[in-house]
Amino acid sequence: MNLPLALNSPRGKRELGPSDLHIWLLPPPASPREAPADELDRYERQRAAAYRRQSDRQLYVAAHVGLRRVLSVYTGVAPQRLPIGREWCEECGDRHGRPVLVDLPGAPEFSLSHSRGLALVAVARTRLGVDVQALPSQETVDACLPLLHPAERQEIARIPADERRTAFARLWSRKESYLKGLGTGLARAADLDYLGEAAESWRPAGWTVRNMPLCPSHVGAVALTGEKDWRAAMHQVPAEWLYARDAVERISAVEPGLRTVLRAHDPSSVRTHALIDTRNRKERAQAS
Repeated sequence: MNLPLALNSPRGKRELGPSDLHIWLLPPPASPREAPADELDRYERQRAAAYRRQSDRQLYVAAHVGLRRVLSVYTGVAPQRLPIGREWCEECGDRHGRPVLVDLPGAPEFSLSHSRGLALVAVARTRLGVDVQALPSQETVDACLPLLHPAERQEIARIPADERRTAFARLWSRKESYLKGLGTGLARAADLDYLGEAAESWRPAGWTVRNMPLCPSHVGAVALTGEKDWRAAMHQVPAEWLYARDAVERISAVEPGLRTVLRAHDPSSVRTHALIDTRNRKERAQAS
């Protein structure tokens, strides 16, 4: 497939090694006017139009425009021509699940998440998921606690009341990033997998799931396949670049504001905990 190169694209694509994780922070639009949507495909424009609140619609459009411009830096393909589709399912012969770049050899894996004023894009050479969460209200925490794995509920209950909102948000961001990495999202029951902090050895084998430093109002997490350390680099994109004609060129020159290492879980310590039940809810109901 011959796709047009991005306008003002850099001479070389941004390098991404096998152990590299690049995180891009995309802020909301700096202008009250509508974010540019001409780089989005028909499906993305339909999704944007479904939002009732203008602020939510603006953030969705800004996040997806930003995603396309970031991916253009790695592929050299113009943002509006990037073939973003869904992962191929060998069982049903259809495309669904994780968003992927379709029929573009050498393209990286990616994941996008946005929540109340902040969007994250994660890019790597392995299957991954990313999630960002604005700190929830205590009412939201109370409503969602019954959905958690039994061991996770016990951990949250032992945390001082004034720290539970942050602890829950950190946990929920780890859980959502993992489920996005699987490709199921919340179609997979949230109580099936343990993503707590008290016993990392109980977490899903073959994955590294870590929280990332963000800002006081938001928490974030990323989940990657591969039991190894990951070199993470975080990049921030200024809001005014959303309207810049040479945004791809500018993004390609952004240097990381933070570098860190996400340590792998120890695969030799993974063991089954008595509370973990990997059956789905229907199977558990039939067994009881």
